[in-house]
Amino acid sequence: MLIALKSVLHHLLLPPAGLLLLAAAGAWLIGRRAGGVRLRRTGWVLLGSALVSLWLLATPLVAEMLGRAAQRCPPLDLTRPVHAQAVIILGGAAPRLDAPDYGGEPAVTLQLLERVNYGALVARRTGLPVAVSGDRDETLAMRTSLTRDFGVETRWVEDGSRDTFENAQLSARILRPLGITRIVLVTSADHEWRAMHEFSGAGFTVVPAPVGLPGRLDIRPQSFVPSAFALAISTAALYELIGDIARQMFAMLHIRRHTP
Repeated sequence: MLIALKSVLHHLLLPPAGLLLLAAAGAWLIGRRAGGVRLRRTGWVLLGSALVSLWLLATPLVAEMLGRAAQRCPPLDLTRPVHAQAVIILGGAAPRLDAPDYGGEPAVTLQLLERVNYGALVARRTGLPVAVSGDRDETLAMRTSLTRDFGVETRWVEDGSRDTFENAQLSARILRPLGITRIVLVTSADHEWRAMHEFSGAGFTVVPAPVGLPGRLDIRPQSFVPSAFALAISTAALYELIGDIARQMFAMLHIRRHTP
């Protein structure tokens, strides 16, 4: 129930849907004949605020700044020994289960590909065994891609989780009875901070391995021109920033708290 509610709120409140609903509410107030001047003025404020916010969040410069705010873990230094027992690669994006370009085999999409690609690199450099965590479709595509495209075998599969809390909880049930408590955690850079805390709460010592970290901030004229890609980055960053606050609140209220 909680996960279904999270999904609904995610799609309704975060951009672009949340701001479009706010703009629609403003337009409705403006159009009410019996509303009076004050109500119409409120409508103009809502409409203007929604459109300006949508414009700003779709601007590459704002999107990059939000992304950097969410990306709070440093890159993994593979030139030094990594003191861990396993690499865990997290899912988080729907795969293609019947990809014609792969002969009908499962294939990972871009976000998953980035995680799988980096997870395979970490596994080869460190010699550590690999676990994948996600739902059934994600883990099928991830382990297929790891074997087929990167020559890396998957040792453990956790395929029952629907969010990051369950990634950590169900991975702990598989790995901790085997004595595996120190892991390299591979996920997207903006997701790494929240994921690291969930896995730490489940009893793991986590070596963060974020992928997709930005380079030097480069401000150009295009940085101020809105795009759908920038809006997607802003939405993902806001989801992680708000999600981390929700994680802390749920743990404090004992609504969702790990008991390792």
